[in-house]
Amino acid sequence: MRAQFEKILPQESSSFNAFAYEKDEFDSPWHYHPEYELTYIVSSHGVRYTGNSFENFEENDLVLLGSNLPRCWKNTGEQPDKASAIVIQWDDHLLGADWLKQHEFSGIQKLLQLSAQGLKFDTDLARQLKNKLQTLLELAPFQKLIAFLEILDELAHSKQVRVLCDRSFHDELNYEDHERINHVFQYVRKNYKQKIRLASVAGETHMTEESFSRFFSKLMNKPFFSFLNEYRINAACKMLIESDIGITQISYACGFESLPFFYRQFKRYRGNSPRQYRIAYRRINFS
Repeated sequence: MRAQFEKILPQESSSFNAFAYEKDEFDSPWHYHPEYELTYIVSSHGVRYTGNSFENFEENDLVLLGSNLPRCWKNTGEQPDKASAIVIQWDDHLLGADWLKQHEFSGIQKLLQLSAQGLKFDTDLARQLKNKLQTLLELAPFQKLIAFLEILDELAHSKQVRVLCDRSFHDELNYEDHERINHVFQYVRKNYKQKIRLASVAGETHMTEESFSRFFSKLMNKPFFSFLNEYRINAACKMLIESDIGITQISYACGFESLPFFYRQFKRYRGNSPRQYRIAYRRINFS
């Protein structure tokens, strides 16, 4: 039996689900379901896990995730507001068995095919769609369906989109493996600021170091310490954006023990230096 399968129950008088998510925090485990899912973050911030990808998310984050693609959102740091999102879920039979084969829906068909890898839309486009998504929740069933199709069509014709995870990623976890990877995510989330030894994280999964290394690399298509360094760089990016803390202090606060190593890893994952990243972000957002 496949673990962490989420059963999506359809809403009454509607062929798809559209609802406002409001909780103190995003608390769902790493999970999957056969429905497509469009999620717009109204407020909150943290880390979004999608297949073998993970990135920081914040307000105006808009992603489309395909059928059975594992995902979860986890909050990090203090949250000034509740976790708030607009979520739309639907299956292949939204308008009947063969609706995507109709010429009028060819763009949407391609969009949904690409969503198998997860799609992240540009923040400007997300802001433009915010009112439409909020209004959709209040519409009568027929008007809601038309509004939803219009949103899908707009997304299908957008060039402001990028793929999130590898095409080769597949969710082939049994229950035990799913529990193990959840433990790893939680362990890294709680301990990334400290020195993490392979023996410690392997112990969290009740595996030997060698077995854990093979398990993690096979599942995530990257070694554990590459995953950890990328997680730490994401945390550093958040601090660079949201604070005036010095780069050296940020490096150590995110778990790096060597400043030159931090700079090399930052260059590897972001393509520039921490200082250049901070300046570029502020130039874009405050010019």
